Amino acid sequence: MANPKQLLQDITKGKFKPIYYFYGSEDYRITEAVKFISHKFLPDMQFTTNFRKIDGKKTKSGDILTELAMIPMLGEKQVFVITDLQSFRPKEIQKILSILKPVDPNRMVIFSSPSSKTPRKSSAFIKTMTAEAVVVEFPKLTRDETFVQINAKLKKENISISPDAIKFLAELLAGNRGAIETELAKLIDFIGKDGSIEIGDVKQLVNGFEVFTIFELADYVVARQTAKVLQMIKLLIVDGNDPIVLVSLLQQHFSTLYLIKNGKKPIGNRSFLIYKFKPQAAKYSNNQLEKIIIKIAETDAKLRRSGMPKTMTIEVLAMSLTGAKN
Repeated sequence: MANPKQLLQDITKGKFKPIYYFYGSEDYRITEAVKFISHKFLPDMQFTTNFRKIDGKKTKSGDILTELAMIPMLGEKQVFVITDLQSFRPKEIQKILSILKPVDPNRMVIFSSPSSKTPRKSSAFIKTMTAEAVVVEFPKLTRDETFVQINAKLKKENISISPDAIKFLAELLAGNRGAIETELAKLIDFIGKDGSIEIGDVKQLVNGFEVFTIFELADYVVARQTAKVLQMIKLLIVDGNDPIVLVSLLQQHFSTLYLIKNGKKPIGNRSFLIYKFKPQAAKYSNNQLEKIIIKIAETDAKLRRSGMPKTMTIEVLAMSLTGAKN
């Protein structure tokens, strides 16, 4: 197996392998790697004719075998990208891999799986692919890698960013390479060349700020500061936040506290925030968290089904969470 850095080094040096398998939690990085390696392998004039992308979910294995047996009409080199390889049965995968033998140095085949179908490293599927291909896992960027990406992109535009702003931005982006591109583009357009980004700009423009709002709200809940919780809920609703959405975010938050307390991964793309979750989770027992999760779920059901005013319903929940002795 190889990591993305090793892959980049090899491709930059012109060292190509005939078969690759890309998988992991970061779909954007997989897509970018496929583009990079394909363009490096194929001459520009042959890209439109000798590059073939096949959707494994929509294509029969027999049709893929037919595709792989074809020779190029122009030039010698070919690139086949076959997505969702894991959707085929083991015997079908073996047939597809068998037709690639003996390997052809002029043909490159890149198999991949989406993040939603990431196989276990101990699975028979990964063992098969490791034996037949160069397997590369594309995880989320680390905290340090995220800082590097942010600084590099802003430097090109001669835009500075305050220490607090880059720390907060990195936490919001949470190692998501696609989000880094999208959210930085928004910030750059808003700030303009030669400008400076402050934490207020990040809060105003970057998606995901609601996660940190819920952290702040949860801090008040943990501290049993009922007045603060009620005040913050009121302000959030005035700002246009639907009580149903707020309750849903609270449900995710406290469910994540339960997972963290029991040594499991947080819900969604929140691994960057474990250091924030742990102190909150430490304030509760498993039994307390279970009761809180049930209370929030009951409130969610009331908001969706009963005629009780939404604001009043979420305020009753807030008083229950801060005032009850679980």
